[in-house]
Amino acid sequence: MPDKTSYEIVDGIAVITIDNPPVNAMSTAVRKDCWAALDKLAADSSAQAAVLICAGRTFIAGADITEFDKPIEDPWLPALVEKFEASDKLIVAAIHGTALGGGLETAMGCHYRCAVPAARVGLPEVNLGLIPGATGTQRLPRLAGVRKALDMMISGRPVSAADALEAGIVEKIIDGDLRSGAITYARALLDGGAPIKRVSQLEVAADGIDDEFFSEYAKGMARKTRGFFAPAQIVKSVEAAINESYEDAVKTERRLFDECKASTHSRSQRHLFFAEREVSKIPDVPRTTPVRDIKSVAVIGAGTMGGGITMNFVNAGIPVTVLEVDEAGLARGMGSIRKNYSVAVDKGRMTEAQLEQAMGMITPVTDYAGVAGADLVIEAVFENMDIKKDVFAKLDETCKQGAILASNTSSLDLDEIAAVTSRPQDVIGMHFFAPANIMKLLEIVRGRETAADVIATALAVAKKIRKTGVLVGVCFGFVGNRMFFPYIREAQLMMLEGIPPERVDQVAFDWGMAMGPHAVMDLSGLDVFYKLNNEWRDRPDDPVYCRMINVLSEMGRLGQKTGAGTYRYEGRKAVPDPEVMDIARREAQALGVQQIEVSDEEIVERLLFSMINEGARVLEEGIAIRPGDIDVIFVNGYGMPRYRGGPMKYADMTGLDKVYAAISKYRDRYGDLWWTPTPLLERLAGEGRTFQDWSENR
Repeated sequence: MPDKTSYEIVDGIAVITIDNPPVNAMSTAVRKDCWAALDKLAADSSAQAAVLICAGRTFIAGADITEFDKPIEDPWLPALVEKFEASDKLIVAAIHGTALGGGLETAMGCHYRCAVPAARVGLPEVNLGLIPGATGTQRLPRLAGVRKALDMMISGRPVSAADALEAGIVEKIIDGDLRSGAITYARALLDGGAPIKRVSQLEVAADGIDDEFFSEYAKGMARKTRGFFAPAQIVKSVEAAINESYEDAVKTERRLFDECKASTHSRSQRHLFFAEREVSKIPDVPRTTPVRDIKSVAVIGAGTMGGGITMNFVNAGIPVTVLEVDEAGLARGMGSIRKNYSVAVDKGRMTEAQLEQAMGMITPVTDYAGVAGADLVIEAVFENMDIKKDVFAKLDETCKQGAILASNTSSLDLDEIAAVTSRPQDVIGMHFFAPANIMKLLEIVRGRETAADVIATALAVAKKIRKTGVLVGVCFGFVGNRMFFPYIREAQLMMLEGIPPERVDQVAFDWGMAMGPHAVMDLSGLDVFYKLNNEWRDRPDDPVYCRMINVLSEMGRLGQKTGAGTYRYEGRKAVPDPEVMDIARREAQALGVQQIEVSDEEIVERLLFSMINEGARVLEEGIAIRPGDIDVIFVNGYGMPRYRGGPMKYADMTGLDKVYAAISKYRDRYGDLWWTPTPLLERLAGEGRTFQDWSENR
């Protein structure tokens, strides 16, 4: 047999073993080998039945998505699944690890399925902007019922072996060795005269499914799936399983799969799938770089950010020492951490005993001597250079040699901070995003002298605490905030130009952002942006720049926390405030800003293209390694929808020539202070290329 599979006979049972590390993806080579193995099974008089099993750490974890944009090579997966099912000899799929996507579809093509207790099964194609395309939308409802199948496919979340057994997706749990257990199970099925159960011939389990079910289900999922294309297509395909013959419903599934695959949504989501795996690849930091052992962490500052950072490490089983300047501040911080954990207890996500165990891993101190032995120290104090330099000078005096000294700064010059220490090679930025215990993004900032093993350790720590770590360089705002400032800048200018903030926010929300720019500023606090702007030392001299942030902040309208910012707040509900637009008109008149009418398209262009232009500059300067790194930052840290792919992917799909033309148009209107197209964007637009192409071929 070819090298991706093996075939042997044990007690009259053919054991077909797929061996395609690391996750046994159903590549073209594996499909061909399985096809050949099935032909051999059919012709092998010594084989009465077969077991399909996988070597290594998992069953088939899905199709090989690197092949999705290539011409289909026979045998394609739907045909292979049908060939498994058509076998006249009984076939048992033996599942360990995960059976996902094409892996579960292959297993459902077999006549019976068994699994070890720790196995998980699912159809997560929705996460790639796709529907299951190898008869999964037709087979899973026949095994698990319509509602269970829809819930699994719309969420994309796998279920446990026990859940799969209860739902009817697998027929048996194998305790002990899977291979021998599956062979014994297959033999028992034969000896008991079990029929060859072809899933396609089963009736759809449609109990409780009436004429209104699918429309009501679609309404129920609308909020969670807002903007995404694939979920609605999954519902349509499952509805076809009830209303059409199996053969016609499979054709419907194929048509809907092809529509999803060709969509910008799927292209964006597949881009992010690869980009999120590539961010840990640092050209000058090999994977073999040793990492430092992080057994204890200290956090300087017990405020909201410090508390959230602390929870990340406690949740990962790493003890944390929290330092605050006085007992009162320390008590407030510890109280906030306990309150956050209590919310988890109230929601049933942890027990009281687990809460106490978590709190027991935190040591509160008010003296720097208490953090002297920590392996990693993260400063999370006020965003002010003088304060941060004072903290790092003290850490340099106190902390043991070899400790990593990290700053949570969101914008300040890490090299200036590191320069106050005698060990700049041990200093790195670890910029958590608020709320730190929830947001996935961790911007890891590389200083001029940061050592390679410190970078490797920070990336490993990010993975340990279940964050998406992205390495960036030093500049004001790094990558995320530096690119977010133009987005905020344009939202602020449009207010002066007479465009109500609620309209700008609605357009941004409809485009897919989790919140509009004004709502984000009010949530974070206008004073935060006010102080950041004041820390930006080389900001161009522009009296119009973020003028409304300055005015509202100086009035004490700081956002949600004061009950009024750009909006008024009734609880957390934002209410447009006519007074704000009155203020904007007065400021515009004083500054000579004209009142204009704009289209929704212009609002999107000014918000997004200003950000993209800055992103091109970030790439030119080497602050970000790849355009995909920028995309990962904005999807995981700024509420940008996955189906847009991130700002740079969105630019590529829009066409860099169109982006360049729009930026040039706004330069003609506003001048070149903010709207000068970057040389990289101008060059790529002229050459008809993309950021992705530039990244791969430079």
